[in-house]
Amino acid sequence: MEDLITEKDTVPAVKKYVLKKQNTQSPYKIDYEKELNPAQFEAVKFQSGSVLVIAGAGSGKTKTLTYRVARLIESGVNPENILLLTFTKKAADEMLNRAVAILDSRCQKVAGGTFHSFSNYILRKYSTLLDLKNNFTIIDRADAEDVINHIRGKVIGKQEKRFPRKGTILDIYSKAINKNMTASAVIESEYNQFSHAEEKINEISKEYITYKRANSLLDYDDLLLYLRTLLQSNEEIRKKLSNQYKYILIDEYQDTNALQADIIKLLASEHSNVMAVGDDSQSIYSFRGANFRNILDFPKIFEGTKIIKLEQNYRSSQNILALTNCIIEKAKEKYTKHLFSNIENPEKPALICTNDMQTEAEFVAQRILELQEEDISLNDIAVLCRSARMTYNLEIELAKRAIPYKKFGGLKFIETAHVKDVIAHLRVVLNPQDIISLNRILLLLNGVGNQTAMRLLPMLTTDKVETDKMMLPSKSSAGIKNLFMVLEQQRKNLQKPSEIVEKILAYYEPILIEKYDDYTKRLKDLEHFLYLSSQYHSLEDFLSDLALEPPDSSVSEVEDGAQKDEYLTLSTIHSAKGLEWKAVFIIGAVDGRFPSVYSFNSEEELDEELRLMYVAATRAKTHLYITYPIDMFDYSTNMVLSKPSRFLDGIQEDIIERWVLETED
Repeated sequence: MEDLITEKDTVPAVKKYVLKKQNTQSPYKIDYEKELNPAQFEAVKFQSGSVLVIAGAGSGKTKTLTYRVARLIESGVNPENILLLTFTKKAADEMLNRAVAILDSRCQKVAGGTFHSFSNYILRKYSTLLDLKNNFTIIDRADAEDVINHIRGKVIGKQEKRFPRKGTILDIYSKAINKNMTASAVIESEYNQFSHAEEKINEISKEYITYKRANSLLDYDDLLLYLRTLLQSNEEIRKKLSNQYKYILIDEYQDTNALQADIIKLLASEHSNVMAVGDDSQSIYSFRGANFRNILDFPKIFEGTKIIKLEQNYRSSQNILALTNCIIEKAKEKYTKHLFSNIENPEKPALICTNDMQTEAEFVAQRILELQEEDISLNDIAVLCRSARMTYNLEIELAKRAIPYKKFGGLKFIETAHVKDVIAHLRVVLNPQDIISLNRILLLLNGVGNQTAMRLLPMLTTDKVETDKMMLPSKSSAGIKNLFMVLEQQRKNLQKPSEIVEKILAYYEPILIEKYDDYTKRLKDLEHFLYLSSQYHSLEDFLSDLALEPPDSSVSEVEDGAQKDEYLTLSTIHSAKGLEWKAVFIIGAVDGRFPSVYSFNSEEELDEELRLMYVAATRAKTHLYITYPIDMFDYSTNMVLSKPSRFLDGIQEDIIERWVLETED
């Protein structure tokens, strides 16, 4: 019988099964639910589709964005498919560095930066598709105004009465671009006093566009405009970029303009994976072209948007938030939210009535000294105002009492004449057709004036300048030849930026010494400039970053100012956004100044003034003082202003204490 059993008849082996406990642990290394509050966690774990995160003041939006980046990468998203757009390079770097700290180095591969730096990167890459040269120069506002002024002079000829100045013309042009309006519409709505000059303003705008293209110049608006044009006109590139950046995160979405909103929509056209983070209550930059409607209309643009509100505040005491909630409740259009905090402090915000601006200044200075005695550092105190001129009385009073302060405003490092001189030389090295920079460096030479420079420019804006074959003015011939010898040497040997800067500085130093009495201080700035250049491998990247993300302070400012030790901060509210202090004074809160009398006839403008008050109040951690004089004469209206800001009307005594300042007997 055994011989009859074949292999086919063999009984199959029985499978053995082993019970194994199911792994219910999270696949993520980070315990996101533990690290974040419930609303933050909800935003961070959101995977696909569009989400609008309304992040109240001090609610941890940076933390939310940082953990969102980390979780996307942990869930398997390629970091190179993530685009993080912010309004400063510093903010993007901070978020990505934090993400690296909580996860790993993969976060460094995320594409992060400002709208303008991202646009610059894409335009350099695809410049030929837009008939642009990839060595285009990015011009700042001062340069743009110079171009406008040059064109303005040609268009209007002799000075006409009531014709707008170069800065106003540039504002009209820029607002038309950023708001998707015609220049005529901008003039009608905001500059009606120049309606008689509309035709010539339009002519200047057209000439400005032609001039920039002919000379390979792009201003800040052009960076966004050209990127939108590229995405709209080239479907292949739009799809390629949209599929490259499959997850888009935008910070401070309330500050975006119409152009930026269009760019986001086009970049997300293949997937709609957009997380916009912002606070409608902190939309205060309409004068720069920011469009409040962008954040309100986001759910309409991206259908099916999930809205998440971050309402727990980690900065201010509950007493201060009780006031800020009352203020923002008055807004006509808003996402309703109610900020709350676990920080308790018995002191309530105070509204203080003073006789005039002088007694207001005296009170503020006195209270600052008292806060110091209460162990609050000057670095933790700020005085905020609606406009910079409102601090003049206070500045005199602070000087009397030897209270050091720093007022935010004035020239930044990149705007100083000597730094702009050096940058102009570097721009011509990179782009010989940069007529603005070339004109600037010619005028530095002895014997070269405006007429000589204008005559020479057409001959000198070429890739190779042969000065030996030109008829040059005898007084300036040697200087011009030396200048172009230096530039040509650097152009031939495009080395490290620091080596090029070093050569240009060696050439420029005698000019600096001759031109400026305080050249020793300015030399320190140029030493710092050389250091900045050493951080780069490409001159093009260095100049682009200087234009897009200029350093804030000059070295001489740092050394001469109050930055060595403690100092009080004086600031406009616009400049204070994003910052915080233990004690905050909001001065000049008189109706007619705050809100401005010019906003009374416009609900939109009045609402923005209200948001400005909200931003100011939410800067305070524990102490908030709002002061107003009852005898303030307004020269523009010939009125005496005496009532506190209407934004504080009707707020109960248990939320804000009201005081009248009196002198002691």
